[in-house]
Amino acid sequence: MFRKVVATVQVRRIRVDGQVRTQRRTDGAWEPADASLTPWDVLGRAWDDPAPEDAAPDDSGTLLPFQPLSFRDYMLFEQHTIDASRGLVRRFHPAQYRAARAVELLTRRPFPAFRPHQLLQEQPIYYLGNHLTFVPSGTEIRPPSYSSALDYELELGFVLARPLLDATPEEATAAIGGFVLVNDLSARDVQRREMASGFGPQKSKHFASSMSEVLVTAEAVLPHVDALQGRVVVNGEVVAEVSTAGMRWSLGEVLAHASRSERLLPGELFATGTLPGGSGMETGRWIGPGDELELVLDGVGHVVHRVLAA
Repeated sequence: MFRKVVATVQVRRIRVDGQVRTQRRTDGAWEPADASLTPWDVLGRAWDDPAPEDAAPDDSGTLLPFQPLSFRDYMLFEQHTIDASRGLVRRFHPAQYRAARAVELLTRRPFPAFRPHQLLQEQPIYYLGNHLTFVPSGTEIRPPSYSSALDYELELGFVLARPLLDATPEEATAAIGGFVLVNDLSARDVQRREMASGFGPQKSKHFASSMSEVLVTAEAVLPHVDALQGRVVVNGEVVAEVSTAGMRWSLGEVLAHASRSERLLPGELFATGTLPGGSGMETGRWIGPGDELELVLDGVGHVVHRVLAA
């Protein structure tokens, strides 16, 4: 039996003589596309791509591969939730952490408060982020003025290529146009109080997110979407190895649920939530001024940031 080989198509945008140009690459060198084409035209799927000239509100020299129409960020990895909750309490509530760890050692089970909400077992859960504050790889990151606990989150992002409404998981999977690495930046000292409000994250998340410079077509990623490998590198040191294995819901189920009585449009961005080990809150390796952060997801992309003082 012969295995069909699917060519990987990558799309990016660069500035040439002060203008934004779209390029594509198929297992070779980057090739210029027609100046009027958006990334979606290059992929054979055309839709409006707002504000391409404003896609890099910084001087990093790189551009977002596309400007998302919206951003929904999921919680698909139970192990991340448990480890991140444990890490949050360890840093900000050490006495509570010691008590919870004593219970865990006695019962040999995660402390109940560290587990995700029961709703995760019944349906995919997510929050709506700020799609207008995405920055490209290479951007220098400054913590928001109201936080002293900046963190990163290594996630798999996927963008729609076709509209959906009341879709089946199979229809939803077929509507995925491409993949990027998403970095969901977080202000952890603010996040805990906001989450306790019952309204979900607000200023703890909306100040900035980032994505990889290149968009990779769905055909190149979907066959092994639950077996991708990646890593977190801080100042040249690998501090965590990550994998997409263990998602509670498939990407098709995630999108099908989102499309229930709600029309989804091409260009809307989704993310899996943090891959286990993909945040400083889990590993205890927090980032601060002067640190060089690199997040990598093999076969998808990477982001690089230098952290500035607040």
